[in-house]
Amino acid sequence: MTQYRTERDTMGEMQVPVDALYGASTARAVDNFPISHEPVPAAMIHAFGHLKAACAQANLELGKLDARRAEAIIAASNEVAAGKHDAHFPVDIYQTGSGTSTNMNANEVIANLANEKLGLGRGAKGVEGAVHPNDHVNTGQSSNDTFPTAMHIAAVSAIHENLIPALRRLHKSLAEKATVWDAIVKIGRTHLMDATPIRVGQVFGGYAVQAEYAVRRAELALGLRTNMEIGGTAVGTGINTHPEFAAKVCQALSKKLGVQFEEARNHPEAQAAKDSFVGAHGELKTIAVSFSKIANDIRLLGSGPRCSIFELSLPATQPGSSIMPGKVNPVICEAVIQVACRVIGNDTTITMAGLGGVGSLFELNVAMPVMIDAFLESVKLLANSANVFVDKLLTGLEVNEDRCRELIDQSLMMVTSLAPLVGYEQSAMLAKDAFKLNTTIRQLCLDRKILPEAELNKALDPDSMTRPSA
Repeated sequence: MTQYRTERDTMGEMQVPVDALYGASTARAVDNFPISHEPVPAAMIHAFGHLKAACAQANLELGKLDARRAEAIIAASNEVAAGKHDAHFPVDIYQTGSGTSTNMNANEVIANLANEKLGLGRGAKGVEGAVHPNDHVNTGQSSNDTFPTAMHIAAVSAIHENLIPALRRLHKSLAEKATVWDAIVKIGRTHLMDATPIRVGQVFGGYAVQAEYAVRRAELALGLRTNMEIGGTAVGTGINTHPEFAAKVCQALSKKLGVQFEEARNHPEAQAAKDSFVGAHGELKTIAVSFSKIANDIRLLGSGPRCSIFELSLPATQPGSSIMPGKVNPVICEAVIQVACRVIGNDTTITMAGLGGVGSLFELNVAMPVMIDAFLESVKLLANSANVFVDKLLTGLEVNEDRCRELIDQSLMMVTSLAPLVGYEQSAMLAKDAFKLNTTIRQLCLDRKILPEAELNKALDPDSMTRPSA
């Protein structure tokens, strides 16, 4: 059976598991919020570790903490940042909207770790010379500025370390396909109907540029690094903190994490609104839309293999049916499309969380935990699905050149290149007649001697139809 120790917060005594690094405030929050049974994302906990270490360093330099306590707090915070104590952060995502419970969870864990390093043990916050979670770990801070600041750290780190490299890899793979397949011509389609020819390299070149733009959009989302709330404390006024504190914290974080963090230009705006997160996730939503377009196109171009388009051969990754033997489905494409659905849904969550009267109201946004949970999930899903798309689909993707040639020959829209030579109306009639007679544009024109054969061959050259002409 679990053994407990008794700890106190300002509301009274709480029973805390004897092995827990947290204290009474965290235990109270665990009791209060048994909702999703999913804790705040680990990336946020690690961000809190980085933040609390930077805050202790700033407070040491400003004379707000003595070296003994500051060094113990920094060492403990670094362990939290490294993910060594994730199991001691049990507070549910759906908690107080300011993230106060998670801030106190961090304060209590770091204080207990620091006290252990000082030889005082867990639950020693009232002992003389001990580190106190509020008085020392939280010096110059409020949940109202630390939680959103940790949101920025976690989001920026995830985008910088995971999403952008995955998007660059996706762009590289698509660009390579565009180059290798540039000489292969296929039929184009608009409105799901046959259109004029296009080179496979042009199609994949378009996808590659979508991926290139996705990188740029992710880089725009990194603008979150410039609106750090730390130093605003309770309502953005900076009460109980040193005027140089925020700048020093941002400087310490920038040095440690290799990203240039900047204090918010206006603290009341930064704490009262979360427009920067709404905007940044809008970039992620656009990336998801791009993913869906590329994945959907490829799965349709690979449809068949006998009774549909089948211009592309997708890698066979797993059996596609429990009842139809030999069936293979475009499962990687479908997974990516589902990611897009989730990210777009997360965008709605974040938008709602940012709305006045829902999340943002007066001097504080009170829907921050769900906002950062949705944001980090989107980054993770986009990064992972981009890598899976490269590894499981693009690497083994092939073009069925014979099928491309067959469909071009059958397309009625090959007549488009004849319009400058014989006129739009006659060309339209040729297309309709070819369809009725179940023949090709080329054969019909030969049969009716519409143009000399050499001129007709030149006009109906598929490759020349993929480029402008004088």
